[in-house]
Amino acid sequence: MHPVPKAPLTSCEITYFPIDAKNYLEDIDKVLEIIKSYPVTVEIGILSTTIQGSSKEIFGLLQEIYHTMDEENCNFTISVMLSNICGCDP
Repeated sequence: MHPVPKAPLTSCEITYFPIDAKNYLEDIDKVLEIIKSYPVTVEIGILSTTIQGSSKEIFGLLQEIYHTMDEENCNFTISVMLSNICGCDP
């Protein structure tokens, strides 16, 4: 039996900026709940959140954040930095 190689990890730093939000902390909490619902490693910081996982999961959660917050009529900007080498040893 041959070992199955692990897929390389992707690192992502995301910052969600609510624009003209009456309850901006609630919006940020919604985004964090979406992130936490995925099977990724999460480190929540003061200004941004760092995520490690498969690229499929990371792109999926980014898409879910965008569509969920857009459907709730939130105005926002999202800053994303992705790396396939930064802190990505499985």
